[in-house]
Amino acid sequence: MKKLFLVGALTLFGAVNAQTFGLKAGVNVSSVSNFAQSKSKIGFNGGVFMNAPLAASFSIQPEIIYSGKGAKYDGVVEVDMNLDYISVPVMFQYNATPKFYFEAGPEFSFLMSGKLKGEGESVDLKDDLNSFDFGIGLGLGYFFTPNFGINARYVSGITGIIKDNPNDEASKNNVFQIGLAYKFSK
Repeated sequence: MKKLFLVGALTLFGAVNAQTFGLKAGVNVSSVSNFAQSKSKIGFNGGVFMNAPLAASFSIQPEIIYSGKGAKYDGVVEVDMNLDYISVPVMFQYNATPKFYFEAGPEFSFLMSGKLKGEGESVDLKDDLNSFDFGIGLGLGYFFTPNFGINARYVSGITGIIKDNPNDEASKNNVFQIGLAYKFSK
């Protein structure tokens, strides 16, 4: 039993030592599918990540990020749909080279606020929106140095964002992200 405990402790210590932590921030270009004649909206994303190797060329990277999503509508009146989320992507990364990687994985998002803004007016939408949003992300990244890198990701919404949507086609978040990442040195 003591040997099993020792092996488990050494494995856990090795896994914790192999992890790297970092910060990331960037720009979102988001849209909402099936939102009447909507256009893309520019927003911000930023947060923290932890990268843990699983094998020589594979790692897992969970993140906690703020993500500003939504859409614009340019009709008779210009209206912005501003949706603020705390997102938890869990990306599985394939390191094609020591500096370049591809990634894919789920993103779990929790609605913090939702507003329609136009002509100086603001309407709170939070009660009309689902508090949880699920999407699938695909991306890539490149580290110029061991600490600084650039990344791009597209997250396609799977779940509808509007509660009790009477339409057959659900409105879903879609977002393209590009940003910078900083890994803390070990």
